[in-house]
This record gives sequence, structure tokens and C-alpha cells, in this order.
Amino acid sequence: MCLAKAGQPRPQPSTGPAPRAAHWLTWMATYHAGVSNPFTFLDPLVALEAKIQELEQLAQSRGVDLSVEVASLRQKWAEESDRTFAGLTAWQRVQLSRHPQRPQASDYIDRIAQEFVPLAGDRVFGDDAAIITGLGRIGAHACLIIGQQKGKDIHERKRCNFGMPHPEGYRKALEKMRLAERFHLPVVCLINTPGAFPGVEAEERGQSLAIAVNIRDMSLLRTPIVVAVIGEGGSGGALGIGVGDRMLMLQNSYFSVISPEGCAAILWKDGAKRDIAAASMGLTADILSRHGIVDEILPEPPGGAHRQGDAMAAILQAALVRNLDALTKLPMAELLDRRYAKYRTIGQVIEGGELLTGARMAAAHG
Repeated sequence: MCLAKAGQPRPQPSTGPAPRAAHWLTWMATYHAGVSNPFTFLDPLVALEAKIQELEQLAQSRGVDLSVEVASLRQKWAEESDRTFAGLTAWQRVQLSRHPQRPQASDYIDRIAQEFVPLAGDRVFGDDAAIITGLGRIGAHACLIIGQQKGKDIHERKRCNFGMPHPEGYRKALEKMRLAERFHLPVVCLINTPGAFPGVEAEERGQSLAIAVNIRDMSLLRTPIVVAVIGEGGSGGALGIGVGDRMLMLQNSYFSVISPEGCAAILWKDGAKRDIAAASMGLTADILSRHGIVDEILPEPPGGAHRQGDAMAAILQAALVRNLDALTKLPMAELLDRRYAKYRTIGQVIEGGELLTGARMAAAHG
């Protein structure tokens, strides 16, 4: 299960074994309700914030000047925040990517997109609330915006399937991308999913094919594509809207073929070893940047994106505008050549005892 929150060992559902797909959402709601707080590494910051609030309330209620003490605590908070976030482990960054207060696609759209007009439906089966699509303006650029949405309360989460798209979500996204291509509009994709929905009904409606077709067609789409990982980037669920000319990644997000819990369960038959798995998988922005998968890491404001949504949105907007400015100036042939080269040169392989990079393999095999 990709979606379970981090922290203590998972609570079991109240009765019975793991659910069938028909009961998946009800089981997930039960599953989440009893999970312990996974953010204990943020406790020192929370304690300092509480002290600052207490002093500010005291100063207001009694009319005393405590500005020096408050300023001192704020300085201490800033130093503690820098220390905490500089030393985060891979697993802790995964936990932050799942923070319930972390801004979601709808939050960023509200903050950075003007004149946003939502578009719905895949023209085959129906609409999927786990993927938002619509036309809007980011800076000076009219564009298509696609975002994966988890939901903020239990009702929205059930409606959005906890951020796990069905095949109709991926077909909807591709239909709108073809519309953007027709009208020469760049595409912006905001990734935040634990993975595509693994239920029987999703497979019956062609989940794997829908993702594969998206990957294929996005690689050839004749319009600029900027992808930003804003939270979780889980498996094929992320790749279904994750092929583009530039990939941006928030500092405390991850992008991986499988969740740390899933990796630990497969390799060691023990999901509790998720922290070891996360450290070994190379799923954080800094490592992915070194491998050429991520083009730009977006720093998060002090305390993380979940504390300063407006500041994070401003950082994301500036990065999107900067990349759209550069990509929209390129001739189409050059844009597609660069996109092909970006993915062709990713990776390493040992051939005949020699370590070859993706660039050398591409040169050798044409």
C-alpha cells in the first residue's frame, strides 16, 4: 500500500483481511483514522512556535512589551528550522511529502493560475476527481494545467480516491493535452500521487494501457511540457502525467518507482524497514538531480511548504514562468529533439565490463 502515512506500525482494519477493491475506500478511511503522528522530528519547532504564540498572547492580554523575547525565540526557531531541514533523512522527506497540510494541486492553481477554467471527462467512461485539468494563465502564459489531487477532508479524499487516479483520469489528461497541442498551449503538470489505483475495476478499464499511452504520446507532444513534483511521485501513477521537457521538484518531495513501504515489503517482507528502503532508493530531489532526471530543485520556505503555502506558491510560479519563457522560444523541432535527448541520456549500464552512461549509449546505438 503506497498511501499509508508514516510513523508507528500500521493499525489493522477493524475486521477481516485486506479488502477487495470494492471496499477499498472504506478500508482506507479506517486505516488512516488510527495512524500515530509521524512528524515527531518536527516537535522542537512546534514547541518553539507554541512558546512564541504564548508570549504574543500574553503581551496582548496584559499590555506588556515582550518584543525582544519574541524576536529572540523567532531567531531560535529559524536556526532550529535550518538545522532540522538540513539534516532530514530520505524517509523524513517522504513523510513531509505526505503532510496533511501540504499544499495540493488545487491550492497552487488557486494561487498561481488566473482565469482558470476546469475541463472534465475522458469522452469514454467519465470524470476522475483525482486528476484536475483546466485552462488558465500562469504569468504571461496561457496554458493547460493538469494536477493530481488527494483531497483535504475525508469526503474529498474519497471523491478523489486518496489521490490514486483511475484510467479515465489519465485518458482525460491526454485528451486535454491534445487540445493544448492543437491550440499551441504549453502544458503544466503538478504531480502528487502515491500511485495509480490498483483495484480490479481500474485494471478492467485499462489502467496500464492508459498510463503507457500517456507516456508514449507525451514524449511526442508538439507543445512545451513542464512537470513539477509537489508531493508524492509514486510509480506509474506519476509517470502517467510525468513526461516533459523540464522536471521541477520541491525540496521535500519524492519521485520513485515504488513507495518505501512497498519496497521494504518486497525485499525484506517487513514494511517497518521503510526508512532503510527510502535511504537506498535514491528517491529524493538531490539524488535525482545528480542523475539528470530532475532539472531544477525548488527550495521550500522555512518550516516546509505546509507552513507557508503562499511563499511556496510564489517560488513555484516563478520557476514555472522562467521555464515556460525558455521553452516557448524554442523551435518545435529543437524542443522535441531536446526532450528525446533528455530521456535517452538518463541512466548507466555495464556493457562488456565497461560502465556506460546514457549519453554514450545513445551515441553508440544511434
